[in-house]
Amino acid sequence: MRADRRRGHRQRRSHRHAVAAGQPGGRAGRAGRLEEPPLLSGYAAAVIEAPCGATVYAVNEALRLAPASLVKMMTAIVALEQAEADEIVEVEIDGAALSMVVDATAMGLQPGDRLPLIDLIYGLLLRSGHDAAVVIAEHIAGDEAAFVSLMNEKAAALGLSDTTFANVSGLDHPAQWISSLDAALLGVELLKEPLLAEAVAAAEYQPAWARGPIANLNLLLSDYPGAVGVKTGFTDLAGQTIVAAADRDGRRLITSVLHSEDLYVDAAALLNWAFANTAPAC
Repeated sequence: MRADRRRGHRQRRSHRHAVAAGQPGGRAGRAGRLEEPPLLSGYAAAVIEAPCGATVYAVNEALRLAPASLVKMMTAIVALEQAEADEIVEVEIDGAALSMVVDATAMGLQPGDRLPLIDLIYGLLLRSGHDAAVVIAEHIAGDEAAFVSLMNEKAAALGLSDTTFANVSGLDHPAQWISSLDAALLGVELLKEPLLAEAVAAAEYQPAWARGPIANLNLLLSDYPGAVGVKTGFTDLAGQTIVAAADRDGRRLITSVLHSEDLYVDAAALLNWAFANTAPAC
């Protein structure tokens, strides 16, 4: 059934882009002519140019899909809007135990940890820590539901009309979705905050604990030249999801792919194509 759905999706997909193959202003590919956009395994995708947020390319960009851990980008944005990075947070949960219960990744928090908020944000973005997301929400808003309300208010303020949050970590929920365009725009917004931009670009980070450093799960940072972040995700419902940003020739492009079967291949193909075949949009 899944293979049949995938074939049907590929047949129905329609390309929409601002400056792309076959249009004036594009740049020649390796063969000296503009190339067609790559065929992706993902259901939906978008490429946005920073800093202006112009859409360079999009396919099924309004399709609402499960976001997985892309949700944590908004968790981080709201956290730094609502609290100071150096605030000390008291940890009461066992991250490993919580991870087993909900089947989610963890930063590795332990009861009794006292960490600045920025350490939890690094754990949220680098390790995709469900435990960090919950602790951040409870510290700032009192409980997860109240923090999710702040996230949805921020989404509305940003004009993300195809996005609704139901939790702080991206666990599958029938009332939680995002579009590929909104996901890419959320990545643009995250990169505007210097502390968050620094976090998603870090290969590893040492929290203020006696345990060792935490490593970034985003392999694109080491595998794609010019990569600067931002977030990956996976759940059974969402499949593989990614928002990826890279710099090249004075341009910064942010791409998103939802419900992918190979997130790094899809993201790299989109970035390579957009850098080679589109003109600056900002």
